[in-house]
Amino acid sequence: MSERRIPGAGGRVRDVRRFGSAVMHRPAAAVTEFGEPVERLVEDMFATMYAARGVGLAACQIGVGLRVFVYDCPDDEDVRHLGHVVNPRLVSTGGVRLRGPEGCLSLPGREAATERWDEAVVEGVDAAGEPVRVAGTGWFARCLQHECDHLDGTVFSDRLGPVRRRRVLR
Repeated sequence: MSERRIPGAGGRVRDVRRFGSAVMHRPAAAVTEFGEPVERLVEDMFATMYAARGVGLAACQIGVGLRVFVYDCPDDEDVRHLGHVVNPRLVSTGGVRLRGPEGCLSLPGREAATERWDEAVVEGVDAAGEPVRVAGTGWFARCLQHECDHLDGTVFSDRLGPVRRRRVLR
């Protein structure tokens, strides 16, 4: 990715797809070509995430069915984690399974207690195709799991029981 002081500064804010959009509910395709087009996508994703005041964003949320997500998310110790992952794989989860508040830019204003592991490790590559490994705990681990879910066609409401799911989708 090109060097910029602020991720997304050269990006274009795109519309965030809402829950129910077909691209949100099917697995994303692997990125096979790297370089400028992926760098531009990542920049647009950062710009969109910041404009929407989110902490993470998957490509499907802007209508692109590719395995890419960006994040700017603190962990429970308030340490900031900033980056992107192309073709991410959630390779490990662990620690304690916690139920905590979770929302989604594709379901604005909606939130529900959702179970997630408090440790997660994601591996993939960056926009240039170089290997990346991202480990997170607490809130950031929740973010990593949430974004990987998106790329598998899962929205956090899919993880809720029927009563809480109905409440969130009302």
